[in-house]
Amino acid sequence: MASVKVYDIEGNEVETLELNDAVFGVEINEHIMHKAVVGQLANSRQGTQSAKTRSEVSGGGRKPWRQKGTGHARQGSTRSPQWTGGGVVFAPKPRDYSVKMNKKEKQLAMKSALSSKVAENKLVVVDKLELQETKTSVFAKILAKLSAPKALVVTKDKNNNVVLSANNIPTVKTTVANSLSVYDILKYEKLVLTKEAVAAIEEVYA
Repeated sequence: MASVKVYDIEGNEVETLELNDAVFGVEINEHIMHKAVVGQLANSRQGTQSAKTRSEVSGGGRKPWRQKGTGHARQGSTRSPQWTGGGVVFAPKPRDYSVKMNKKEKQLAMKSALSSKVAENKLVVVDKLELQETKTSVFAKILAKLSAPKALVVTKDKNNNVVLSANNIPTVKTTVANSLSVYDILKYEKLVLTKEAVAAIEEVYA
């Protein structure tokens, strides 16, 4: 089993934690991680864009001028695409961009992402991460001591002081264990987990 050092918020090593290889030590599957990231980004698209085609624009039933003898190019309708107020060629229409993944694929993608952080030595485990007040500077100092200025910080339950303290740091995002995503894990340089978050993740994916 892989093991990682556990630190306190001062950056001091306090113990060693054994990780479950079924979650943090699987063979990394880059293809399935790519599919999960593409799926998450695609599923976040609203797909509500819409424009009218020539057949949907009102008016334009009458030929604007006779076919020959005017000196103008021939025109059949003022709602043709080349006219102001005309229809749009190949107009975008509402559509569903969602990508489907089955349960096993989602689990493998998550395990691969977590295992990649362990393999790259970019997983940081903290014994506790509790702030008594909302203070961005204090939270930034904690991350600096953990050598994780660019990190995804994961706690078991939502801690408002932690969330609000991290909001003003553009290179940091906070989330809870049951809302973890492959995209977020791969996006940020370091993954900072509390001991409780590690246990919660292992309980779900082991």
